[in-house]
Amino acid sequence: MRAELISIGDELLLGQTVNTNASWIGEQLAKIGVRLYQVSTITDEADHILNALDEAATRAEIILLTGGLGPTKDDITKEVLCSYFNTELEMNEEVLAWIVEAFSKLGLQKLDVNRQQAALPKAARVIRNYMGTASGMWFEKEGKVFISMPGVPYEMKAMMKNEILPALQEKFNTSALQYSTILTQGMGESFLAERIKDWEDRLRAEGLGLAYLPSPGIVKLRVSAPAEHENLLAGYIEELYQLIPELIYGEGTVKLEKVIGELLLKAGSTLATAESCTGGAISSSITSVLGSSAYFKGAIVSYSNTAKTAELGVSKELLKEYGAVSEAVALQMAKGAAQAFQSDYAISTTGIAGSDGGTEEKPVGTVWI
Repeated sequence: MRAELISIGDELLLGQTVNTNASWIGEQLAKIGVRLYQVSTITDEADHILNALDEAATRAEIILLTGGLGPTKDDITKEVLCSYFNTELEMNEEVLAWIVEAFSKLGLQKLDVNRQQAALPKAARVIRNYMGTASGMWFEKEGKVFISMPGVPYEMKAMMKNEILPALQEKFNTSALQYSTILTQGMGESFLAERIKDWEDRLRAEGLGLAYLPSPGIVKLRVSAPAEHENLLAGYIEELYQLIPELIYGEGTVKLEKVIGELLLKAGSTLATAESCTGGAISSSITSVLGSSAYFKGAIVSYSNTAKTAELGVSKELLKEYGAVSEAVALQMAKGAAQAFQSDYAISTTGIAGSDGGTEEKPVGTVWI
């Protein structure tokens, strides 16, 4: 089952708002066996909306729209949808009563523009918005479903979860996909792909899917299968653990810093950091985990050479001979942090983050850990 998303709004095109709705919608649709094939971001103008609807309808059975349903004059989606589906607006008394009650509870005056949000296309099935005043709309045309939702994320998400996803699943009798996300570290995406290529070829040949999701230091492997192949999926995951055991640190959404904390606790060990170019980012990540005080002793952010010498015991001679960004200084920083905090382990960082300060010998981006 194919779906497309049309995101409406100049704020998205100008970069003033990041379109987080698209990734969330794609994820939720996949869970019910609907694949999001394309996302189009367009301006809030009638011609662009109409053209986008026509084009999407040639490729997908489900067309979703977000945005353009606010109370101001630049929100024209309802009017455009009336034109597209050859219908007209009518006052929905149930929605109007809800809006009146909502404003009354907040002690606010209801303006005429708010009242107009209860004017909805006759041909639409109304999707109630219990988180705001802009209703969603469900249209059907030539076997295809068109759904218009507000662009406000928490309003859209409530509609999707409570009404839209269950209704789509029922109408199209979709089968939910099963997913396993394996988290790896220590090897880049291309090298990892080469390492598991035979496993991947066999997996794909049996109708399962694999997506590589890289981020700094981490590559997620998302393996998907139809619900009826759940046992097959489990078998391939078990095989992957045997294939790259030293690279896998967890599954799902577990954080690497949480796994590190669990390992430290299990070993009864402690950790400290000495950070220069990272400015405390490592210690911030470690302490974001509940209970990290049981194994994290502390951090020294030694941005200057003076701090490296005074707080970590890095010798001035070493700094002069090798420079702050060097293996020798990184080693002394780590040893100094371990001594200062009496920790079993210490991590140090020193580097040239940029945008200037680099040399031919040590260009911007040079880092010692």
